[in-house]
Amino acid sequence: MKSRLRIPGVLTALVLVFLYFPILVLVLNSFNASKYGSSWEGWTLRWYRLLFSGESRDIWESIQRSLHIAIGASLVSMVLGTTAAWVLHRYRTRLQKVHFGLVYLPIVAPDILMGISLGILLITLGVDRSLETITVAHITFCISYVALAVLGRLQDFDESVVDAARDLGATWWQAVWRVVIPLLAPGIVAGGLLAFTLSIDDFVITFFVKGVGLDTLPLKIYSMARHSRQMPVINALSTLMLTFTFVVVWYVQRHARPALRG
Repeated sequence: MKSRLRIPGVLTALVLVFLYFPILVLVLNSFNASKYGSSWEGWTLRWYRLLFSGESRDIWESIQRSLHIAIGASLVSMVLGTTAAWVLHRYRTRLQKVHFGLVYLPIVAPDILMGISLGILLITLGVDRSLETITVAHITFCISYVALAVLGRLQDFDESVVDAARDLGATWWQAVWRVVIPLLAPGIVAGGLLAFTLSIDDFVITFFVKGVGLDTLPLKIYSMARHSRQMPVINALSTLMLTFTFVVVWYVQRHARPALRG
């Protein structure tokens, strides 16, 4: 009986090791003096100094580019995705089934298919590829994730509060701004954060719609990974991004719990 109870624990431990051991190796190699990481040659901060030196200016430019695209795509997707979710929830017609299919399509369609189709569309229209084309391409799939997140919030939404606000003298836009948006805010924020993560992490679609010299961070890391001598810098950058992510998650959890209790 005890052996059966230990099996789930052992399987869980193996899964955690499989998921996090490579990350641990990456973090350790960011402090490894070896250029190739095949052997341990002692502790060093050389790769972090190289990351913040003038030689790594192109890396920081790609980070700024990725943040610019991700923030723009997330904000636009939050507006359009919330609007789409509200319309899909409020109006039930036969045509809405088609609309639901259009919302789900970017999620189920392979990235390679979307990337190629958007690239061909830009070539056909004669549009010069730029940061704006990348942002528009990211919006096309980010909208779906925001819409689904808001739709989940709308399942428990009581529309009588909107009618109550209107009865108390509020205009339609006042009811939307002061009642609907605050109630849907958790879903909107969750969808926006998901859109931001997907945008800043996207590689395939960006590869087909980017212009010359407009590499985002994933594309820059891919080009650096082909040169083994630059791998330690990638390890240092990845460690900093991992640390930043953990700090943000810790901060949100610490401040969200008192708010939920209140």
